[in-house]
Amino acid sequence: MKIETNFSCDIFCTVVDNFGDIGVSWRLAKQLAHEHGLAVRLWVDDLSSFKKLCAEINVELASQHLQGVEVRHWLHTADAFDHIQPAQIVIETFACHLPEKYITVMAAMSPAPIGINLVWVNLEHLSAEHWVADYHGLPSPHPTLPLVKYFFFPGFTAATGGLLLEKNLLARRDAFKTSPLAQAAMWQALGVPPASPSEMRVSLFCYENAALPTLFSGWVTGAQPIFCVIPEGRILPQVAAIFKRDAVKVGDIFQQGNLRVQILPFIAQNRYDELLWACDVNFVRGEDSFVRALWAGKPCVWHIYPQHDQVHLQKLNAFLELYCATLPAEVAATLRTLWDAWNQEKSGAVAWNNYWAHHLLLQQHAHAWSANLAGNSLAVNLLNFIQKTARMRAS
Repeated sequence: MKIETNFSCDIFCTVVDNFGDIGVSWRLAKQLAHEHGLAVRLWVDDLSSFKKLCAEINVELASQHLQGVEVRHWLHTADAFDHIQPAQIVIETFACHLPEKYITVMAAMSPAPIGINLVWVNLEHLSAEHWVADYHGLPSPHPTLPLVKYFFFPGFTAATGGLLLEKNLLARRDAFKTSPLAQAAMWQALGVPPASPSEMRVSLFCYENAALPTLFSGWVTGAQPIFCVIPEGRILPQVAAIFKRDAVKVGDIFQQGNLRVQILPFIAQNRYDELLWACDVNFVRGEDSFVRALWAGKPCVWHIYPQHDQVHLQKLNAFLELYCATLPAEVAATLRTLWDAWNQEKSGAVAWNNYWAHHLLLQQHAHAWSANLAGNSLAVNLLNFIQKTARMRAS
C-alpha cells in the first residue's frame, strides 16, 4: 500500500534502553518514508545513542535529514514546540508521552487538506500474550481535549499489528546466505576470519546475565568448536571477569578449550542483520534485535527485557507457546529449558547441549517461522489502520 507523498508523520521516541526504542523507531521511520512515501519527522531525545545505530547522525544539530527522514532533537523544554505544526499521523512509541504544547496544538488542528483528520497512535511494546489481540486498535479518548489516541500492538498473529519487515529484507537475506563472497566480505569488514566448516558461529548480544560464565564453561569443554562474536555492549565487564582481565575492548580475542571469543564494535543496523544471517545461532535481547533474529531464520535465544515483578517471564512463556506449538514435544522441551535457564540466570551448559543436539530441526523450524510471519507487516497494517480510522472519523 502507498499513500500520498504529502502525507506527513511525526514519530516520537524517548530512548530508555539505549538502542531498543530508537532501533524500532528508526526502522519504522525509514520504512514509512522509503516504501510508503510519507514525509516523516522523527523526534529523538538522545542523539548520542542514536548515533550508535546511524553513524551519520550529528549530535550537535537540532534538525537534520538522513536517509529520507527528518531527524529532530526532542528537547524537553517549555518552548521547544512553540512553532511546531503537528503532522497528520502522530506516533508515540512505547507510551513516551507527547509534549503538552504539541497535544494542545493537535486538538486545535482542522482536518487535513486531503480530508483526513489527524490520527494519533501509541505504538506499544511487542508481546505474544493473549490479551494483546483484544486491546489492539482500541481508542483512548483524551480526558479533557477532543482527541483520541489509538493503541497499536505489534505481534505474531493476524489479530495484532504484525512485525516490522522491509519489503526486500527476506530476499536480501536469502541472497546473502547463498553468497560466500558476501559473507566473507562481511566478516572481513568486522575483522573476523572466515568461518571454518568445523566450527559453530554464535552471536551474543544480551543484558548482564549470571548464567554467562557457566554457558562459556560448557562451550570451553564441549565437543563442538564455537566461535562467539560479541558486539560491544553491556556484558563486556562480565566477559573481562570470565577471562580474568581488568577490561576488554573491541578487537580482543580470547581462546579457551573449544571456545574462541572475539569482541566486535557496535554494529549498525544493516550490518547487524548480516551478522545474524551469517551465524548458526543468535543470542539476542530486548525487542528490536529479537525481531531481526526471527527474520534471520536461524535458531535464536531471546533474553527478554527483565522486569522486577517477573512479568517478562509471562511474556516469554506466551511467545514460547506460539513458537513451540508445531515442534515435537522433546525438541520444544529442550528449547524451553534453555530459554528459561538463560532468562532466569541459571546454569545453561547442559540445557545448551540438549538444545543444540536438535540443531537441524531447529534450523528448519526457524526458517519456516520467518516465512509464516512475513505476510503480517507492521508498517502496512499501521497505514491500513490509520486510513480506516480516518475514514470513520471523517464520515
